[in-house]
Amino acid sequence: MDYEAIVIGGSYAGLSAALQLARARRRVLVIDEGLRRNRFAEHSHGFLTQDGEDPAAIATKARAQLMAYPTVEWLDGRADGAAGDEGGFAVSVAGRSFAGKALVLATGVKDHLPDISGLGERWGRSVFHCPYCHGYELDQGPVGVIAVSPLSLHHALMLPDWGPTTLLLNGVFEPDENAMKDLARRGAVIEATPIQAIEGHADVALLDGRRLSFAGLFTAPRTEIASPIPEQLGCALEDGPMGQFIRTDAMKQTSIAGVLACGDAARAAGSVALSVGDGAMAGAAAHRYLMFGAP
Repeated sequence: MDYEAIVIGGSYAGLSAALQLARARRRVLVIDEGLRRNRFAEHSHGFLTQDGEDPAAIATKARAQLMAYPTVEWLDGRADGAAGDEGGFAVSVAGRSFAGKALVLATGVKDHLPDISGLGERWGRSVFHCPYCHGYELDQGPVGVIAVSPLSLHHALMLPDWGPTTLLLNGVFEPDENAMKDLARRGAVIEATPIQAIEGHADVALLDGRRLSFAGLFTAPRTEIASPIPEQLGCALEDGPMGQFIRTDAMKQTSIAGVLACGDAARAAGSVALSVGDGAMAGAAAHRYLMFGAP
């Protein structure tokens, strides 16, 4: 069966995009491999009416609401290829091919974490990347920032609003004089001794034998677009502070006509709330493309 729109990715952005198309009574296929970026987190914050909810519950409820629309179909699986086809696009999933006139890329990103013993097991639970998503719940307790590059200064300068902050350099870089002044002005302190491991809730074991205890830790993972499809299609990419993302205009149109992109794969940084908003815009833009073609 041919579809009017295919949405690749069934997390918050993809669900939101598909909802707009469903409400326009368009035939939509959502392809999802079930790997939400925030699947490690127990709570989602900063999203109106859903503050503090289980992110899995938010996604499950959204999917149930979407699937109540009779023009929507859902396919569990990984979209492993896509190409422009006559009059639209062909998307392959495990040897099967699906045709759509418009394509919405909501693939999300993969996080590549610092190679520190104990960090991965605590990701999303006591080690985070977004202060707005998780900082308030630390209740103004001590905060550690694990450096990954000089950009970690930005983290360290932000986080004193959520608690007394220590920048753990871990041998990654050496702040210059101006950076030291900025950190001092914000009340952040520096720990230069390298990290041996993360233990307990959010305890940092240092190589010199000391142990620093924190209410929570923050770090900035390197991100990678979770699918090769944007590059396969020839979508223009941009370099963000932590990794590449898909370039879009204000309507979430990519550099390829009929291909929209939304969510974390199409932003330098994101959140559930931003993903939902971006998805709504991408879905509406995909509908506009189906009606009128490329602007």
